[in-house]
Formats: sequence, structure tokens, C-alpha cells
Amino acid sequence: MNDMFRGFDRREDLAKKKELREHQVRAIGMLRRSMGRAPLGLGNKRVVLQAPTGAGKTLISAKLIEGALAKENRVIFTAPAISLIDQTVAAFEAEGITGIGVLQASHPRTDPLARVQVASVQTLAKRDIPAASMVIVDECHLRAKVIERLMSERPDVYFIGLSATPWAKGMGLLWQDLVIPTSIGDLIERGYLSRFRVFAPDVPDMSGVKTVAGDYDEGQTAEVMSGKTITASVVETWLERGEGRPTLLFAVNRAHAKQLFEAFERAGVASAYVDAYTDVVERQIIERRFRSGEVKIACSVRTLTTGIDWPVGCIVDAAPTKSEMLHVQRIGRGLRVNPGIDGCLILDHAGNSLRLGLVTDIRHERLDDTAAGPQKTRAQADKLPKPCPGCGELLTGLQCQSCGFLRKPVSGVEVVEGELVEIAGKKAAPTREEKQAWWSGLLSVAKHRGRAKGWASHTYRDRFGVWPKGLDYVLGEVTPEMWNYVKAKDIRFAKRRQNA
Repeated sequence: MNDMFRGFDRREDLAKKKELREHQVRAIGMLRRSMGRAPLGLGNKRVVLQAPTGAGKTLISAKLIEGALAKENRVIFTAPAISLIDQTVAAFEAEGITGIGVLQASHPRTDPLARVQVASVQTLAKRDIPAASMVIVDECHLRAKVIERLMSERPDVYFIGLSATPWAKGMGLLWQDLVIPTSIGDLIERGYLSRFRVFAPDVPDMSGVKTVAGDYDEGQTAEVMSGKTITASVVETWLERGEGRPTLLFAVNRAHAKQLFEAFERAGVASAYVDAYTDVVERQIIERRFRSGEVKIACSVRTLTTGIDWPVGCIVDAAPTKSEMLHVQRIGRGLRVNPGIDGCLILDHAGNSLRLGLVTDIRHERLDDTAAGPQKTRAQADKLPKPCPGCGELLTGLQCQSCGFLRKPVSGVEVVEGELVEIAGKKAAPTREEKQAWWSGLLSVAKHRGRAKGWASHTYRDRFGVWPKGLDYVLGEVTPEMWNYVKAKDIRFAKRRQNA
């Protein structure tokens, strides 16, 4: 294994190929130490690399493959889905790796003699698997049976697992070591991942929902989340707070995703629907429309939790879960840094951030070594957020970063969440110019609708908490954010009338 990694001993050697970030260099070094021969290495054959979404696992893999090819070794890279094969090949070729074969029936890149083979785990289960010195398993927490069989049959082969969330039950019985070169919080601080804000409505009442295979029963969860009140709240909250950002929405099941898709379409928001049965061509069309801004919201059922790199500025989570892995994978879709998108907004209607913790606070230092049997109770995140008494932002510490309020811990006091509270991050106070733009835009809406000035004044007060004193009475442009806010106000008014 030392030979396989030769050429990566010094950072300057890495830089000659392509400049790697510090955490990527560290990842390769940690893998080398774990898999190297004694006395310098630990001699492990099966090692998991934990790295957040956006940490550059593809680039790290490319450098590992380059090291193996330099010593005439063969490599197999496995992807979790057939739809990711071409994307993986293109990514490796962009890093200068050539002569890549694909293990997939009728694929134009099929080449059984190629020293690098890219395959989906589904294909490996149906094909003869060629010899290789190293197998890199992407999304190894998914626990593919063919990979576990291959580990058993080929004890001398080096296996490297890649995952942002390698916390599946029993992984420690198969893999020998876990290396963690960086974290979500560290990458955010260094500017490699996006900062985020989280807002959450009241936690849905899941007390009557049974647990199946360690998570909430899908059918019962869909019933809880499909009610008219929650559905309207999802649309209303996005219109009011979503700022028109490109958004991924995660629903409970196909029916729930379609229900939310239709609700957004009725509200005049261009949306798309994606599930496991959406074919590759249609998904490419949806992605293109999403990137161009034609589609604002993509409503999905788990299918967009891994393997995509869309320019996301907002996550709507409408699917309660007990799974930390699923929770972190969803939020990770919005943490890549995208030009023109200021951070990520997370609208957590499922209460997952309150129940499981912020993704920056969820961590496990070891692989789970629980054998088959009853579900093992896992410790909660080190910190669960609580609302700031001063401004409502949820805190995981004593000092509020938004308003400066210093909370003193008091035992025996229960904190009750409001209808919508901010869990993380802060937003700068609006300037006078921004307030004037809103006031002028609302006056234009009032004129267009034949409303009195008082309607614009009350709407402005709803938005900013104060009356528009000192602002100029001039008509102005109505932005999509203003129009969405007005539509959300209309929905609230209609709900109050219906309830009355």
C-alpha cells in the first residue's frame, strides 16, 4: 500500500498535479497512515473516509487512482446508482485520468482491459467483477451486499469507502478504520462550504407514529405532513421567506411530493417533480430548467439527496426522520458554494433540526459495531438548538450572535418554540433604501389591486414591524420577493376566513 500511495508524501508533489486544499491533502495522508504497512502504517485493508458533501471526494479519489496507476495497479470505483456513472467518468477525465472503462451492459465506454473501471453497485451484482488492487466505494454507508461479498472474497484487496455520513448500523463489523480529515463546520469557516440559516415551524406531532426499521412509518408520516394546514404552511413560508431562491424540497413519499408540487404550481411558483421513476433525460431537462431559473422548486422523494451538484439556495424539508444520515445528506445538498447565491436558507417543516440537531453539531468519531438485533439507541447531537429570548433565533450556546443576548442557564425551565424560529445564522437589518423599495413596491401593488394606502401601510408593518414613517410616497418596482410576500399574506387571510 505504501507503493500505491508513493508520490503523495509531500504537499509539493501533490501541487504539481493539481493544487489540493489542506483538508484533501490531510485526507490522503490519513488514508496512507491507516492502510500503510507497519511500522509506519496501521496495516488496515478496509478504511472509510468521512468527508462532508462538497469536500472534494471525487478529487481525492482521482489522486488515489493516479497513485495506483503509477504502480501499474488496477482500480474499481463504484457509484451508488447507474445515473451517476457518466458523471463520475467525466469528473475523473477532468482530473486527467484516461483509459477509463465502464462496467455496464451496452455502455459505449465498455472496455474490460481498462485499468480503471467505473461501475454502479447494481451492475456489479450482475457481472463478473475483474481483478483490482483497490476498490473505492462511494456512499459506502448504503451497505451494498455485493461490496460486502467482494470484501469477503478478496481479503488482500484494499477497500476505501467514501461517505459524508458513515454511521449505518454494523459498518464497524466490515470496515476496520474511520478517518475524518475535516468537518462541515471547519469547511464553512474556511469558505469551502456555504453558511446557512435554518428556520423551523413547530415540530410536527409524531407521537402517534410508529417506528419501522429505525425510522418513522412512511404512511403515517405522510398523513401527518399532508394535512391542509401544513401544506399551506410550506407554500406560505417559502413565499414569505424563500426569497425566490432555487430550492430543493424533500417530501415523505410520492403522493406527498406531488401534493406539494401541485400546491406550489397553484400559487404561481414554477416547480418540478422528481422521483425514482424519473428517467435520465427528463431529470437532465429538469436540471437545465432549474439552473436557468425556469424552475424555482424541485419537489422530490429522496432521489436528490446524493450525487447532484445543482446550484441550491434553499432547502425545504417536509419529511420528518429519525435518521441523522438522511438529515445531514439533505441539508448537504444546499451547502455547496454557488456564485450569486448568498448562503443557504433551510425551511425545516419536519422539525428535524430541532429533533436531531444542526448538521454542524452532529458527529460520530467511530464506526458503529452493533451486530444484528434490536435498534441501538444513539446519543443525540452534542447540542440541540434553543430559541433566543431576545430575538427568537435558536442557539446552541449561551451568546446569541444576532442580538447579543447572553442567556443564563436556569434549571427546570422549559422553552417553548414559536410558530417559526431561526435556528442558525443572522441577517443584516434592512437599510433605508431597502425599506423605501419595499414601500414603493407595495404602493404599486395597492394601486394595481385598487387597494387603499392603508393596505400598503399595514402590509409594510407586517413585513418590518414598524409603520412606513419618513418614507417617500412614490410608486416603485414590484420584485418577485415582494410579490411572494403579498401572496403569502393572501394565503394567511384566506386560511383565517376558512377557519372562521
